[in-house]
Amino acid sequence: MTSTEATAATAEDADGAAPRAIHNPVLPGFHPDPSILRVGTDYFIATSTFEWSPGVRLHHSTNLVDWQPLGGLLGERRLLDLTGANDSGGVWAPNISYADGVFFVLYANVASFASGYWDPQNYLVTGPTPTGPWSDPVVLHGRGFDASLFHDEDGTTWMLSMVADWRPERNRFAGISAQRYDRDRRRLDGPEHLIFQGTATGLVEAPQLYRKDGWYYLVTAEGGTSWTHQVTVARSRDLLGPYETDPAGPMLSSAGRPELELQKAGHGSLVQTPDGQWYLAHLVGRPYTPLGRCVLGRETAIQEVHWTADGWPRVRDGVPAETVPAPAGAIVPPARPTSSEECEDDDFTGPVLGVNWSTLRRHATPDWADLSARPSYLRIHGGQSPVGRQRPSLVARRVTARRCELEAVLEFDPRNYRQLAGITAYYNSRNWHFLHVTADDDGLPVLDLLTCDSGRVAVVPGARVPLGEGVRLALRVRLDGPDLSFAWARDGEAQWRAAGPALDATTLSDEYAANVADGEPEAWGFTGAFVGLWVQDLGAEGGYADFDRAIYRAL
Repeated sequence: MTSTEATAATAEDADGAAPRAIHNPVLPGFHPDPSILRVGTDYFIATSTFEWSPGVRLHHSTNLVDWQPLGGLLGERRLLDLTGANDSGGVWAPNISYADGVFFVLYANVASFASGYWDPQNYLVTGPTPTGPWSDPVVLHGRGFDASLFHDEDGTTWMLSMVADWRPERNRFAGISAQRYDRDRRRLDGPEHLIFQGTATGLVEAPQLYRKDGWYYLVTAEGGTSWTHQVTVARSRDLLGPYETDPAGPMLSSAGRPELELQKAGHGSLVQTPDGQWYLAHLVGRPYTPLGRCVLGRETAIQEVHWTADGWPRVRDGVPAETVPAPAGAIVPPARPTSSEECEDDDFTGPVLGVNWSTLRRHATPDWADLSARPSYLRIHGGQSPVGRQRPSLVARRVTARRCELEAVLEFDPRNYRQLAGITAYYNSRNWHFLHVTADDDGLPVLDLLTCDSGRVAVVPGARVPLGEGVRLALRVRLDGPDLSFAWARDGEAQWRAAGPALDATTLSDEYAANVADGEPEAWGFTGAFVGLWVQDLGAEGGYADFDRAIYRAL
């Protein structure tokens, strides 16, 4: 594109139409709790990853319209140890910031959530670029999660977080605290200050602080991360308060509006463009039915922000819009580029896994996820069972569309019924579907289908097929709205064969996974659906499988 064409693209297309707008969600699929940052003309969004590695997923844009994945930031054990992480534990609500040529990534590794305890240990890493290399982590406080850094105009840096109160009969979301962080000595310094206790909505969390026109603006999430989620704004002339909340009410919420396409709107962070416009990145969910199940998990959207004459930031009508104008001056190509998150053919020729792959509870190291043992293949050495939380061998990617599919070619020679390899549609350790090859009692390979519903594992009738020796199969999993189906074909065959009946895709959702008993959470659902490659070696007998290509398509 020439400079003349680029300039034209910012104003109008060749036919006089307006340039492409921001279409929400900008990060479809499991990309919750966005922290947005601009450095120069580059925008970055960091999102939660929970029990998946690499921790803290990052996306990049130059126009707020088109976003490309950069992968996860924390892919080493020295930076993040997910061993034993609970379902929906691990990395919650990271924060990315920038000051004096240094990028800061602040994140919590949350160990529990039962009986009012979270054990949220906070860490901070720094680096010269938004993708590192990263310093060794600084261990910070563990008194709350959803922490962020604020770099003030006077050169000071403050750490903000929600305050968790474990005591029975107390408010477990006790407020927002601030404490100075000494960047030179790499430690917290001075007293903790409780600066905001939220509104009557309750469950105040996710603090982000901004300074504009002599005011400190505190942006928080309230109402929980489901249907009553909201973005609340408060301001003060002093960083430590007291803070006055916007008299107009929430800046953004979908609560009470079940007809909206974008639900669960909340957990936001602000960014200012080079031309002085403001936008809000925030969390949303898209249920398949009104206030129903969100198989795609919690996603990221962007809204335009306007400032009132008396100095309050507002989103139009206070609800999330599906289409938002692009920033003035932004170069938006006429044709929308295809993201690798929507369509990708991976032939496993690279030295490391691509940016769209994630691994469960452990990092992708060559001792179990091997790209060098056999050129153009991914060799996965079998790991623990589906309930094992130390050494699972699952390589997966986010489901980013209601209609999508993953295909892979598998070569596998199982020794016995304790060795299984295949393709999965996965939510967490209690909710998944698994088309796999294993060995029957006579030692010969068979294809079979397992499903797990709320922790109950069952064989799906009608899927079992004897294979004979020399197994090389193409396997496919397809999501079509609420329906999920598996298929298979022998190597060289053009015709797919159904593997069992259609299954319920909506069991792979936050809403289905969450379980609260007697007012206490037994399980949370924060992660959205994945499709991937899974190998189990339940007897620890050295079993492995080779995968030749994996193709993901949003249909």
